[in-house]
Amino acid sequence: MTDHPSAPPQSSTPSAPDVEVITLGCRLNSVESDAIKHALRAYEPADRAQPSKLIVINSCAVTAQAVRDTKQTIRKMARTHPHARIVVTGCAAQIEPQTFAAMSEVSDIIGNDRKTHAATWASLATSHERVRVNDWDSLTETASAFAPMLHVDHRDGHTRAFVEVQNGCDHRCTFCIIPFGRGPARSAPAGHVVEQIRTLVARGFHEIVLTGVDLTSWGHDLPAAPKLGALVKQILTLVPELARLRLSSLDCIEADDDLISAFAEHERLMPYLHLSLQAGDDLILKRMKRRHLRQDAIDFCATIRRLRPDMSFGADLIAGFPTETEEMFTQSLNLIDECGLSFIHVFPFSPRQGTAAAKMPPVHGSIIKERARVLREKAAEAYVRHLDQHIGKILPVLTERGGIARAADFTPIRLDHPSGHLGHVRVTHRQDNELYGAWCA
Repeated sequence: MTDHPSAPPQSSTPSAPDVEVITLGCRLNSVESDAIKHALRAYEPADRAQPSKLIVINSCAVTAQAVRDTKQTIRKMARTHPHARIVVTGCAAQIEPQTFAAMSEVSDIIGNDRKTHAATWASLATSHERVRVNDWDSLTETASAFAPMLHVDHRDGHTRAFVEVQNGCDHRCTFCIIPFGRGPARSAPAGHVVEQIRTLVARGFHEIVLTGVDLTSWGHDLPAAPKLGALVKQILTLVPELARLRLSSLDCIEADDDLISAFAEHERLMPYLHLSLQAGDDLILKRMKRRHLRQDAIDFCATIRRLRPDMSFGADLIAGFPTETEEMFTQSLNLIDECGLSFIHVFPFSPRQGTAAAKMPPVHGSIIKERARVLREKAAEAYVRHLDQHIGKILPVLTERGGIARAADFTPIRLDHPSGHLGHVRVTHRQDNELYGAWCA
């Protein structure tokens, strides 16, 4: 996602700085890029009369390929904008600052803890410190300090806002490098979250999505250590004008009782969850240092479906984790049916230097590739079955840009209707992997 400013005004006064923000990676990065854009209002180039272009690359480090993509983006920007000042921030910059410091195309490297602060960008033109990356272990940031950093992504055609209520992770899954880029888990206080959501709803947003690195850890660092379910119920109670509340990816084993019951008690809590499952074999889950077992995932999905029959689930699954046998892989494959998953993201295992899994006996690359193919094929079949279940139904939807209406269970429906409307759609048919519908008057 890039942000292209309008052309400089034609006047005798100095023009505004030419700034572009490029986002790589996850939804949380997109949310924080929105905050970076706001913080960049404080930026002024050294020569205000002739401002040079500033390119900010908000990087991802979830896989080795993500880091390579960041480097490729830097080189591309340097070729197309040879006089631009290129700043790299985000998880890759936080974890591997030396990698980007070695690139002549990069002017500045800024850590994750600084990237959304106006002071960072205000001092950019005068600072002589090229690498500004703190060690997360040295930080003492508390929840109260996190409160002013409540970030919002205002995209999706003025219909949906993504609110970051949590950041960081205290777990150490053996395949994951992200805790080294995001630091310890921190929570935004509930009062700040509620006020932010009230403001967004007043501005016309119909749906709010709560997001974070480890969403179900929300509250552990706040007074009395509230759980995510308490936050969800507080939002739904105190902001009755909010039409739809949605949760981003979470860990099923950490879902508290209030969160589970909220799906049965509140229709405005959307019946969709994306689960961080990763695998379906208990030994592989143990070697990943996941906190759930296979049966925990199956039981969780069954419990939520009993409470909310229209519930749908997505999940992340990794193919070819070190030591994975064919039998272990089959367990992951079967989990798609046993959990009733519909929206599945398949990741071929990619070792990340610095993680424990990178030192484990690897699965051959060709086997990883084949298992990922089989998983994706199974996932595609599950998605088509999910779509077919909606044909002929009338569903409540929120219309988005690009001719899409989003059902409560996250199913997209092709529709010729303006964005930003709540209403109902009759699903008429499926063509390939897309549903089509008609607006109900």
